[in-house]
Amino acid sequence: MLLAMMRKSAMLLLAVFGFTAFALAQTLTVTGVVTDKKGEPLPGVTVAVKNTTIATSTNAQGSYTLNNVPANATLVLTGIGISQRQELVNGRTSLNLDVETTVGNLNEVVVVGYGTARRKDLTGAVSTVQAKDFNKGTYTSADQLIQGKVAGVQMINNSGAPGGASTVKIRGSSSVSGSGQPLYVVDGVPLDGRSPRPGLGDIGIGGSNPGSNPLNFMNPADIASIDVLKDASATAIYGSRAAYGVVLITTKRGQSGQPKIDFGISTGFSTIARKLKVLDASQFRSALTYYGLSNSNDKGASVDALDAITRTGLVQNYNMAVSGGNENAKFRLSLGALNQEGIIKKTGIKKYTANMSANFKFLEKKNLGLDINIIPSQYLENIAPITNNAGNRGSLIANALQWNPTEKLIVRNSTNTADSFNVVRGGDLLNPVAVNEAITDRAKVTTILASISPYYKFTNALEYRLLFSMNYGSGIRRTSIAPFINFNDVLDKGRGVIGQNELTTEQVTHTLNFNQKVAGKLNLNAVVGYEYIKYTSKGSSFGGFGLPGSNFGNFAGLDLTNYLQFSNPTNRAISSFQDPNYEIQSYFGRAIFNYADKYLVTGTFRADGSSKFGSNNRYGYFPSFSGAWIVSKEDFFHVDFINSLKIRGGWGRTGNQEFPSGAAIKRYAFGGNGVDQTIVNNANPDLKWQADRQYNIGADLALLKNKVTVTVDYFNKKTTDLLFPTEPIIPAVGGGVTWNNLAGNIVNKGVEAAVNASIISSRDFNWDFGINATFVQNNVSGLPSSINTGSLDGQGISGSTVEVIRSGLPINSFVTRKFLGFDKATGLASYADDGDVLYYAGTPNAKTLLGLSTSLSYKKLSLVINMNGAFGHMIYNNTLNNVINVGSLNNGKNIALSVYQDPIKESFANPVTASSRFLEKGNYLKLTNATLSYSVGNIGKTFKGVALYVTGQNLLVITKYTGFDPEVNTDKSINGVPSAGIEYVPYPSARTITVGLNVSL
Repeated sequence: MLLAMMRKSAMLLLAVFGFTAFALAQTLTVTGVVTDKKGEPLPGVTVAVKNTTIATSTNAQGSYTLNNVPANATLVLTGIGISQRQELVNGRTSLNLDVETTVGNLNEVVVVGYGTARRKDLTGAVSTVQAKDFNKGTYTSADQLIQGKVAGVQMINNSGAPGGASTVKIRGSSSVSGSGQPLYVVDGVPLDGRSPRPGLGDIGIGGSNPGSNPLNFMNPADIASIDVLKDASATAIYGSRAAYGVVLITTKRGQSGQPKIDFGISTGFSTIARKLKVLDASQFRSALTYYGLSNSNDKGASVDALDAITRTGLVQNYNMAVSGGNENAKFRLSLGALNQEGIIKKTGIKKYTANMSANFKFLEKKNLGLDINIIPSQYLENIAPITNNAGNRGSLIANALQWNPTEKLIVRNSTNTADSFNVVRGGDLLNPVAVNEAITDRAKVTTILASISPYYKFTNALEYRLLFSMNYGSGIRRTSIAPFINFNDVLDKGRGVIGQNELTTEQVTHTLNFNQKVAGKLNLNAVVGYEYIKYTSKGSSFGGFGLPGSNFGNFAGLDLTNYLQFSNPTNRAISSFQDPNYEIQSYFGRAIFNYADKYLVTGTFRADGSSKFGSNNRYGYFPSFSGAWIVSKEDFFHVDFINSLKIRGGWGRTGNQEFPSGAAIKRYAFGGNGVDQTIVNNANPDLKWQADRQYNIGADLALLKNKVTVTVDYFNKKTTDLLFPTEPIIPAVGGGVTWNNLAGNIVNKGVEAAVNASIISSRDFNWDFGINATFVQNNVSGLPSSINTGSLDGQGISGSTVEVIRSGLPINSFVTRKFLGFDKATGLASYADDGDVLYYAGTPNAKTLLGLSTSLSYKKLSLVINMNGAFGHMIYNNTLNNVINVGSLNNGKNIALSVYQDPIKESFANPVTASSRFLEKGNYLKLTNATLSYSVGNIGKTFKGVALYVTGQNLLVITKYTGFDPEVNTDKSINGVPSAGIEYVPYPSARTITVGLNVSL
């Protein structure tokens, strides 16, 4: 009996184990690629086993891997911008799946500041650009990714240097002081807006360099999306820092699933995109004869000085990311390395980045969580000796343009054993090769942005979150000039300067979010919060001259900045500073009411208290109200080809506090002995916020089964209480500046529109097209007097003003002498005045902005093209005015080809003067980038989502402008009042070609 029972038990156990083994044998590992109907890979799509917790997401190449999948399971695909799809596994281990995509998805979740909302619930003007739609290529900062992508947004490069600063304008210009840049927020952390890279030290060349981009610390490959908040109803939640718009940057996060590794590698080269045309050696000799000048200026050689200092710059970019997790913990770790040589010799940027993010969930209900995000980075810059506001000494490009093309740059000695430079020629003209060799300018910037955010969900509808963040940036810059350059105590002495800056931002934010139906068909999405932010800034500089060393500025192989202690104490300059701490304390709230998915109302309020302002106006209050009506949800709406129609309207108030910390209090600068003191700022207890009031009316449409989306907005923004520094009429009374709120206002109004369409959608061939356009008008009124800006410094001109901010004109209007042409008999310039009258001559503010994008694909081959343009504005070509005018030839320097080819011979007696002669139409249409890619797919079981591509950046510009680049803006500000639309021998823009490979393991 016992034996029989044992036999039955054994058979039962064998049956159980056999069934288990059979079941396990039916558990599969499924891999594949998720694409749209065009065959384009889709990143970020969630692939889950139905009714289980088994899930993963696709990587950048659309690849996924799922383990422990039952053979008869059903896969569910979900994600932003796609229609849900289900697919039966049916024992298959390889499943390549395509999904339907819509041009616009109303259920898409959008970041709106201190929370999220469905796109269909938005009542303000918000534009989102996902990673798959970014500009392709090698970029150093996030703002370059959306150039030409968002209606109402203009992005202008201030320099062609790798890592150079840019100007971003959202819905026009309204700043009379400060940069007028939007507020950048990275994963909930607001940025300072400044780069910690120190300014140019005093090495005797004068002037200041274009700045470094404050977004350089980020790796564009780590960014998941960029949301642009444009109208006041969307930006008011950020209060006093939102006057110029808000840009929300969200980085990529880990997803559930097995760990996966993504690799990306690209390499390429850059060349100068456009050159300003000057005389070559043959033309120079002809010009000497044409103008009746001595042949002594013909030195017998044939050189191109600009070619001598430029090169083909190599580009290398490497990215790796590891991500994975489960329902309790998700992570992502990425590393990036960029080495981009500049097109000017000795220049470039090397950047090393990391991004570490993790999400943890605790407790049985997973209602306690923790988000951690750390972004450390370091980049090294080699900077060209190109300044905004100096003469030849401070401008490498100016020296190259003016160099006599018949004179050698480098000569051999009499024994033919060594080379030397023709250092100084033609007065203050310097050999550009010698200048580039003599000056070494290196900067190292180290940053870390770290945040930790615990949160607790009381219910599915109510969540409390604490965010603590710190953003620290340190910059050190070493600049030296070798002793063979003959000016400003440099010859036989040499100079070196070390500058160091530190910027720190500390943030604590408490938020309480609620999202739930509260009554019948009424849903409430609300947030209330408290925030405290503290900014600190300090720095120092140490310089010296009279250092031992060779002509090439080194001693025992060291750079001059490595032995400044060798200088005589009387030849040293030491300075340091710490700005007053800048603190903001804020209370804010927002409520979005949605009734029946038809009627939407949003209210926002923020109270900001800032230490920057006077004691009588320490707090500012910033409300906004907006509403929307989804007309297409109404029973009476029966238009077959319109799938969705929403009408929006809103009003709001935002502020600006973009001016120096401590501007409302009396401040002193101490002299070299620590006792002498000078007033640098006078107290103003009544200093208050610059206010912006904006209303917006818009409409969103989805047509033809959501294949076409249209967004149209009218905006009107009025800026009052303009912040501006004034100097005392009699400096001896006390000196220093006083910050005031000026009477007057600036109005920007216009229309912006965006259309995106899926024109052809089939299995093998697809074509998408997008266009956005912005039409802006700007006007200043009520100012008590004109504000000068746009000062023309440089060769032959000093302190000439060509731009003003004046009532009745657009901001930064050009005012100058009206040029009528040349007198044929004398060759002298003729003007409409005697030199005392300055005429309005146009505006640097583009009246029309244009962005174009198109994507075509055939099977695995795809082509993406992006273009942008600006029209209806003027550019002052100060390069032509100051550097290569006809008078240069009389001094043995080169001149512009256009001057020589003028049918009327210009007289050397013409003075170098500012006039409308040098104003040119700035209209342009630029082929920003084009990418041709081939999706290889999986190779074996190891390599997944393999894709090859070639990308070209800045490929073509259509313009009549004769300067280097109609998009480049050189800062020619006066006393902190920004200029616009002036070119002055900038670092030239580059054309870049790269080839790359993406693959996952």
